[in-house]
Amino acid sequence: MREHEAELAELSVAVAVVTFEAGFLARQYVEESGLVWPLLVDEKRELYRGYGMLAASFWDIWGPKTWLAYGKALLSGQQLQQSQGDISQRGGDVLIDPEGMVRLHHVGEGPADRPSLTLIMKTIRQ
Repeated sequence: MREHEAELAELSVAVAVVTFEAGFLARQYVEESGLVWPLLVDEKRELYRGYGMLAASFWDIWGPKTWLAYGKALLSGQQLQQSQGDISQRGGDVLIDPEGMVRLHHVGEGPADRPSLTLIMKTIRQ
């Protein structure tokens, strides 16, 4: 998403990142990732429940897609870091239009499961 930051601003798209981690872990994430968008903390996980992002199974978390994503990250020179939080919490992507209609709702099957940036940008442009 960061490589489309200028286009998102041009299209008046407001981006927010949601986490259930508060305090030190949230601040650490912002610092390490260089996050430029607001970070919303949902400690009670109400948004996660509301959008069906419940706990992932062991196979979802440690399945082939995850190992493939980790392998690609290592081959590209990235350093993997051990998670400090709840790794069973599903993530996802939700796009809501200015009228409040959900235009994209993706619940990740595991840490490597995200909709493509192409799909996200196509949905935004529509």
